[in-house]
Amino acid sequence: MRHAKYRNQLPQSKDNIYLADGGLETTMLFLEGFDLPYFAAFNLMRTQVGKQAIKNYLLKYVAIAKENGTGIILDTPTWRASQDWGKLLCYSPEALDAVNQESVEMLHDIRDAHETEATKCVINGAIGPRGDGYNPSLIMSAQEAADYHRAQVTSFVKAGADMITAVTMNYVNEAIGIARLGAEAGIPTAISFTVETDGRLPTGETLEEAIRKTEIASENSPVYYMINCAHTTHFENVVKSGGSWRDRIGGLRANASALSHAELDEAEELDDGNPSEFAAQHVDLAQYLPNLVMVGGCCGTDHRHIAAIHQHFH
Repeated sequence: MRHAKYRNQLPQSKDNIYLADGGLETTMLFLEGFDLPYFAAFNLMRTQVGKQAIKNYLLKYVAIAKENGTGIILDTPTWRASQDWGKLLCYSPEALDAVNQESVEMLHDIRDAHETEATKCVINGAIGPRGDGYNPSLIMSAQEAADYHRAQVTSFVKAGADMITAVTMNYVNEAIGIARLGAEAGIPTAISFTVETDGRLPTGETLEEAIRKTEIASENSPVYYMINCAHTTHFENVVKSGGSWRDRIGGLRANASALSHAELDEAEELDDGNPSEFAAQHVDLAQYLPNLVMVGGCCGTDHRHIAAIHQHFH
């Protein structure tokens, strides 16, 4: 079993903004031509061809990090690798545990082969919502959320992940449950909320409310919060409007497209926006986020968007 290298001291900092990858699922589906039932990239780990495609994808981002003299957060392809989604793809609990651990192992291999002093590689276990990423139709209590996600967190801890991130959280209780789980397991945990075109969570809560509630209920345990799966224009006014809550935002992973979540769900072609414009919007927003430590992308973004952002930052 491999050991976590950075679990006790994450290296990303506001003085050296790390990069993360772009939209893995949209890249694999629209650009690489893979079939992704339920948008589940972890299912590609079943075959050597799929696994190699994910490796090749991540290595493009490692190269960008090296070019910019910064580090990288390497995400596991496991946004959907939890019980309910696994069942839809005929994975037993044991098979899910195996694919979650194998995903971390793959990132260890990449780090062993490519990490340098200037480009440290942080291994991050990616956790998605139990329900739909855009629509919080299934609302759990914080305890139910902790019980549901415990198996995946346990897999990541056993396999030697440095940290975990709960991505596209669209209501507070699920975020609280995962934050508590991370604290219980002794692994640094980031919480990433998604917002609608009005800058609010799908439940109507503001980012400030969501962060404050999660902080109180988890005893301030997340290492930082993030915003993901929304275009910068959807949340820029919220970020620019002020408030000490912004000090807890450590990461941005925006969509390339300014379309709403409902429009993206219906889209049959990829809307990849304008990478240069996308980068400029991030540099503008960074002025209002004093503790920003990482920037990547979400739906529709690829290596061009991330390269453009980090060329602006470095």
